[in-house]
Amino acid sequence: MNASLLDTQAVVTALPTRSQRRQITMSPYYGRPDFAGVGGSGAPVRSIDLVSVADILRNAFVFPPHSVFEDVKLVTFGFSPTQDMTAGPEFHFKFRDSGKRAEDSQGDDQVDWVGTYHRLLCEAVANSTQGMAQPWLLQSGGKDSTTLAIAVAEARPDTVCMTYLGGREEDEVDSATMVANTLGLRHETLQCDPARAYDRYLAIADRMPLLTADFALLSYVDLATEILGRGGDGVIDGLGADSYFGTPMSRQQRILAKLARGMRLPPALSELPILDKSFEFCFLLGTLQMNSIERVFPGSRFTDAEVDELFARPMSAASRARLDPFRKEIASAESLDEWRDMSTSIAGSAGAFAKGLYTCGALGIHASYPFCDVRFREWVYREVPPSQMIDPVTKTNKVLVRRHIATRFSELPYVKKKGSFRFDVRGLAEKRFDTVHDFALQARDVLPGAAAWLERNRPRLGNKYHASKFYLLAVVLPWIQLHRSRPQP
Repeated sequence: MNASLLDTQAVVTALPTRSQRRQITMSPYYGRPDFAGVGGSGAPVRSIDLVSVADILRNAFVFPPHSVFEDVKLVTFGFSPTQDMTAGPEFHFKFRDSGKRAEDSQGDDQVDWVGTYHRLLCEAVANSTQGMAQPWLLQSGGKDSTTLAIAVAEARPDTVCMTYLGGREEDEVDSATMVANTLGLRHETLQCDPARAYDRYLAIADRMPLLTADFALLSYVDLATEILGRGGDGVIDGLGADSYFGTPMSRQQRILAKLARGMRLPPALSELPILDKSFEFCFLLGTLQMNSIERVFPGSRFTDAEVDELFARPMSAASRARLDPFRKEIASAESLDEWRDMSTSIAGSAGAFAKGLYTCGALGIHASYPFCDVRFREWVYREVPPSQMIDPVTKTNKVLVRRHIATRFSELPYVKKKGSFRFDVRGLAEKRFDTVHDFALQARDVLPGAAAWLERNRPRLGNKYHASKFYLLAVVLPWIQLHRSRPQP
């Protein structure tokens, strides 16, 4: 039996007991996490880890194995559930290129790769949705959600598809609607209303077990609340395939990695007249102040100098040091593509997956991740030929996924540009500035500089760069205030 399967089996025996709840195995690759004793009205009030707050302001998530609470540690994918997360655990990326099938073999053209892929994905859907009476699929109209919808139509035809329209630049609704209609699945849409989404977040923030500020968190809260209100009891999420299929590094990503120099510049530079309205200029300034690994993480975030200003004391250095446990493994990457896959896996565990797990945990509904199914993922990672994963000539990714989609659709109108589930950060700043400012005043003992930053930058929030930082404060400030003011059980 291979090592990855053994790791997954170890989770079954290593799940924390009720008296050991401070270490939580939290990754859909490892199974369903148990947040009992951490979230909800019956949970004790815990001390908030200020370095973790700095993590979120700098990168939109908490560096694993840490959490927002001082006494709660997380076992995310790459760490072993058998390790003590308080004793310097080692990180090892599970989907190294060296572990994949070395080369294409003769006779591979006789193997029904698409048929096996479809069968295993259908089984993964069925297994991951057990216990759901009415599942809803987050359907963007892109590759992952479309191939998943094909399997869902066979394994769970009672599923409803839901598409979220978050920005004017998106065109996934036409594609998602066509996919659902062709497959015979019911399809619904939800237009992003930042005020509604934020109010829904405030309604459940005190029940969210832990904290992340992924830039799709408020979209997810909006969607999941809507799904619950329409009778759904589970969400099928298409995350998880990128890590083992691999994602070629684009030219733009290579340039940004080179531009990330870890410089420390005065915060006032991004607030200079005229230049403060330019997203491109501000984004470049932010990139210069990041290191190359942290530039891989999505979104515009607070610089180290700004974080220290928000805390009114040095805090960014302690957050930056939390990257150290990952550096050795990332430095061993044999290609830039593998380097990027390793780097993004950090944010994936603590941000992308966390947003759904925390939201569904707060609402009391199921979260399903079929692409994380152990049998399915191990087959893709260990057995599928490299040419079926990434085309060696064109560098097109997920070749097998595209072939699976081609069995049902000749071409999709939305597969070229990722953009689904975006959140209108500028609209949020426009409609909920005063609410966030009030929370900043309430939490000024934690972030004494937050109110001043909001007041000073209010005229700049029409720039997505500054509005993204507003978003981080909008998520963090109420969560802190609501959790520490929760009455003791």
